[in-house]
Amino acid sequence: MLYLGEAAAVITSITFAINSALFTLAGREVGSLVVNRLRLIAASFFLIAAHWIFLGTPWPTDADFDRWFWLGLSGIVGLVLGDAFLFQAFVWVGPRISMLMMSLAPILAAFTAWIFLGEALTWWQLMGIFLTIIGVMWVVLEKNQKQGLQKENYLRGILFGLGGAIGQALGLVLAKIGLGDLFSPISGNFIRMFTAMIVIWLITIIQRQARTTIQHAIAYPDALWKIIGGAFTGPFLGVSLSLFALQYTSIGVASTLMALPPIFLLPVDYFYFKERFGWGAIAGTLIAMLGVAVLFLV
Repeated sequence: MLYLGEAAAVITSITFAINSALFTLAGREVGSLVVNRLRLIAASFFLIAAHWIFLGTPWPTDADFDRWFWLGLSGIVGLVLGDAFLFQAFVWVGPRISMLMMSLAPILAAFTAWIFLGEALTWWQLMGIFLTIIGVMWVVLEKNQKQGLQKENYLRGILFGLGGAIGQALGLVLAKIGLGDLFSPISGNFIRMFTAMIVIWLITIIQRQARTTIQHAIAYPDALWKIIGGAFTGPFLGVSLSLFALQYTSIGVASTLMALPPIFLLPVDYFYFKERFGWGAIAGTLIAMLGVAVLFLV
């Protein structure tokens, strides 16, 4: 069991890197809102099957109201609101920069804990926050980053990536409250995903977008398969592993290791998406990751 939580957090980063690339490709075909709606349905089916296989029931029958409330609220904040911003950032600036903005989530989570839970920040943690912000700003402001991207969409993508980071940070804190110490991460993930799916489809029906969403799924089968693949690697496998990591290691270590997708996405962005960036982008990314590590590990 040694380093089991840490290993789960690293694998989580890899799955998030894969799913961000898949959702980027799908979002550029059918739009970010369609991707968010369809991937929650696919992920919920995956979780029902997993819950049935590993825990013997299709849904968590042992969850009380408090768990449903906190985990459900975590799903709404993180998977509906936060990911709505993130998926649009994927479309505008690609997976690497979007996921780099998500590296700010641990910082935002630390400030949230400081404000609402009274957790003090040490000088080392403040140094980690400073390094992460410097690294992200270095990448965002590098001239090579903006090649091939419309300036207006680039600025919007940065802001939407920040919105995704805020949603993830708040979602992590709420999930930690709802999980406790012994509750199954598969059950926790199911509650988050199922609640998010119900909420987003209620909104979709109210907006009269349900038929359009289904028509897009039928008209673009390649995008649909990317969404299903992304739902398996991200909301199903990745989020389950992230909740597992939160239970078997500290939230700081887990958050640090789960912030590594920008590292894994550097070669993906360069060789697959054909995005050109200089050494400054690589250096800025490494500094941001160092800042996240200092924030929680020192």
